[in-house]
Amino acid sequence: MKKLALDVGDKRIGVAISDPTGTLAIGLATIERKSKNSSDVFDKLREIVKEQSIGEIIVGIPFEIDGSEGTQAKKVREFANLIEDTFDLPVREWDERLTSVQAERVLIAADMRREKRKRHVDRIAAVLILQGYLDNLQRKT
Repeated sequence: MKKLALDVGDKRIGVAISDPTGTLAIGLATIERKSKNSSDVFDKLREIVKEQSIGEIIVGIPFEIDGSEGTQAKKVREFANLIEDTFDLPVREWDERLTSVQAERVLIAADMRREKRKRHVDRIAAVLILQGYLDNLQRKT
């Protein structure tokens, strides 16, 4: 069963999917958000879930460095609840502290210009979230 990971931000949502074996995370898209819970975001996610035969959704929760839940984590958790209410799929939360920083570093190391990095950082962060989740599942088996 393929898994879908989301790096949810106020302006963009990074999307990654797993391969069918649940071993590798692959960056898929960046969805622009027009408003907090715009229907076009859910339409695009619905399309991806159907086309990719997704069986589980992982949402990165941006906890504070000390592990507490800040304002952004609360917003993302609300969005995750909407996802769970909208799709008949299990939704898992995953600690995504610093994944955007890691993604930015990966893109800088790849010598990507700042203008292009903005378009790709959320998708790469979603890949990092999903790969961490998949690696954790592998360690448990």
